[in-house]
Amino acid sequence: MTSWLRDPRRAILLLAVGLALLRLAIGGAVHLTEDEAYYRLWAQHLQLGYFDHPPMIAWWIRAGTTIFGDTPLGIRLLPALASGLNTWLIGDLARQLGAEPKTALRAALWYNATLTVCVGGMLAIPDAPASLFWTLTLCCLARTRQPEHGERAGWWLAAGLAAGLAVMSKYSGLFLAPGVLLWLALTPGGLKVLRRPWPWLAAGIAVAVFAPNAVWNAQNHWESFVKQFGRVAPEGLAPSHVAEFVATQFLLLTPPIAVFAGLGIARGCRERSLDPMRAGAVRLMLPIASSAPFALYLLIHSLHDRVQGHWPVPLFGALAICAAVAAERLDGAPWTGWMRRLTPALGFAIGTVALVLLLGPSPTALAPYNPMMALRGWPGFARDVETARLRSGAAWVGTESYGVYSQLTYAGGLGAPVLQVTERDRYWKVGVPPPDFARPGLVVDLSRRMKASILLRCFTEVAPVVDINRAGSPRKNERYSAFLVSGPRRDVWIVGCPEEIHPGVWR
Repeated sequence: MTSWLRDPRRAILLLAVGLALLRLAIGGAVHLTEDEAYYRLWAQHLQLGYFDHPPMIAWWIRAGTTIFGDTPLGIRLLPALASGLNTWLIGDLARQLGAEPKTALRAALWYNATLTVCVGGMLAIPDAPASLFWTLTLCCLARTRQPEHGERAGWWLAAGLAAGLAVMSKYSGLFLAPGVLLWLALTPGGLKVLRRPWPWLAAGIAVAVFAPNAVWNAQNHWESFVKQFGRVAPEGLAPSHVAEFVATQFLLLTPPIAVFAGLGIARGCRERSLDPMRAGAVRLMLPIASSAPFALYLLIHSLHDRVQGHWPVPLFGALAICAAVAAERLDGAPWTGWMRRLTPALGFAIGTVALVLLLGPSPTALAPYNPMMALRGWPGFARDVETARLRSGAAWVGTESYGVYSQLTYAGGLGAPVLQVTERDRYWKVGVPPPDFARPGLVVDLSRRMKASILLRCFTEVAPVVDINRAGSPRKNERYSAFLVSGPRRDVWIVGCPEEIHPGVWR
């Protein structure tokens, strides 16, 4: 076994399989996040698109639950397996770019040591398929220009298929197109490739794969296009988000990986004029250039709005490769050895703490310090809501946020219909019986979001019922208020209570 592990290529395979199995075990034991519970609803109504994203994650969840049922394991089955496959692909990509096998192993290991992947690699969110197909696209592109094989046109077609699947996972995959053009423009002889039909055929395949989602959008008032592409238009400047974005990603990558990645990017840019067909060269311009357009967009976005921590995760594979190559090139520095050992240890140590917080007991005294409280106490909370509903005589339950709605739906135990009274465009209203709005309902959500004055804009009668602490925690993110409402002033089922009626409150 020891001699088998000495081969870095086999070690990458073992790392990928081992981490995938570990994530399956953890994923089957941890309650769903709010977003996962929401995407689970998508899987029950398969379509070619949804209000927020393209459909890939819904298809993955449906496949997993078909095998293991409507359980956390079933919901997270394909994302956890995809994290293992992505680990192997990152090692393969590093080797295709000319890195030594041990450097490829380091890249695969360091990718999993980033906090976003280490803690969130099992989650059933669109970033899971998006990251997999992004890396797969780069693996195919790396094979189109090999020192020992020359031009390999067929891999362009495979890259087009993978890119199309990336866009069907998340619209950030669209940034692959300008990234590939930038890669070709910055490498010697790259633009000559555009004189051949293969890149254009690859683009055609990508468009064909993505076309069903575009058709769905055209048939559904361009819902997800408006939702996602509307983020591009700035609504004033808030440059403080830039510092937040940079600092957050520096920490999520872990500081050592971020520093090594910066060194690798700088070196790759300096060496971009080297012949990419020269044997022995590590051709970092592919991961660097293909990542640049999306990274630039995120930076521009942060000038006017917050960038969520998980958005850049498709780029983490490329950054891990740059970091691993930089660490290998610094072999002569006295501090390199212990820094290379510390780098994955730091990420996995923090991941272990997060795992303990996820799976271990969470006494009320520790709740204010537990960042995993968002996953705690949902079945008990649903029981408390049902008790409040029965005592108040409500015939239905409403929420303001999709997260609370999704968690209540997943937890079950409610003897009445549940709906989100805002953002009704998220949901299916055809073929699903509406609640009896002639009878009162119980609207429940975080106390910091609930205000009787706002509810009175949508209902003629509003009365407070009870406050509920989820998981026994009195913190503002676990403290909920319930109001009994009746006499809707609007069509709550179809239109709901749109945000424009009460701007800034239903967020």
